[in-house]
Amino acid sequence: MADAVIDLNADLGEGFGRWTLTDDEALLSVVTSANVACGFHAGDPSTMRRVCALAAERGVRIGAQVSYHDLAGFGRRAMDVPPEELADEIAYQIGALQVFARAAGSRVSYVKPHGALYNRVVTDAEQAEAVVAGVLRAGAVCDGPLPVLGLPGSRLLAVAEGVGLPVVTEAFADRAYTWAATLVPRREPDAVIQDPETVITRAVGIARDGVVEAVGGEPIGVEARSLCVHGDTPGAAQLAWRIRGALASAGVRVEPFA
Repeated sequence: MADAVIDLNADLGEGFGRWTLTDDEALLSVVTSANVACGFHAGDPSTMRRVCALAAERGVRIGAQVSYHDLAGFGRRAMDVPPEELADEIAYQIGALQVFARAAGSRVSYVKPHGALYNRVVTDAEQAEAVVAGVLRAGAVCDGPLPVLGLPGSRLLAVAEGVGLPVVTEAFADRAYTWAATLVPRREPDAVIQDPETVITRAVGIARDGVVEAVGGEPIGVEARSLCVHGDTPGAAQLAWRIRGALASAGVRVEPFA
C-alpha cells in the first residue's frame, strides 16, 4: 500500500480513585490519539483532568471513550439500555470529558465506544442509533459534529455516516479476528494475542497492506485509519514503541486522524 498512514490510539485513564490500570504518561509519549475513559466503565474526574492535561501537553488528540454504565464490570458486561437513556448517557460522558479537555487547552476530537457497547453496535442498529444520537446531542459543546471511531462494516459507522458524522475505521493488532472480519469475543480462548512479535507483525500488515490473519490462518482484508494498542496489556508502552518503530521501518507514517 503506497503512502500508508495510520493513527495509533490507546485506551487511557482506566483507573478509579487510588486504583490505576494504564501507564498513561508513558503511552501518551507514543500514541497519537487517546481514548479517555469518561467515568462509566473506568475513570473519575481527577483522572480525566490529568490525562487531558498530559495529552494536551504532548499534542495527542483526546477522544471520549464512552460505555455502558458498568463500573463494576469494566464496561464488558452485556446490558440492555433503553435507546433514549443510552443517548443521554453518551452525551453526558462526552460533555464531562469536554470540560477537562477545554481546561487543558484542547478539546474532544472524536468518540469511541468501549467494551460491550463497542461489540454491541457492530450489529445492533438500535443501540448504534442511540450512540449516534448521543454524539449529536454533545455536538453543541464540542464545536460541531464529532468523528466516530469503530469497526469497519459496523452498524455504528453506517448510522453515523448516514447522518453526516465523520467516521474512522479501526483495527486491533492484538485481537483475534474471525473470517468475517469481526473480533473474536474475549470470553473465547486466544481472543487476545499475547506474543509481542506476532502483534508487531500484525500491526505492520494492517497498516501497510490492509491484511490480517484470521483464526485458522486465513488472510482477510481490514480497512483501518487507526490502530488500537490496548493500554491494559502488560508492557503496553514498550510494545507501543516497538510497533511505532516497526511501522516507521515499513514506511508507514504515524499521524492522528482528527
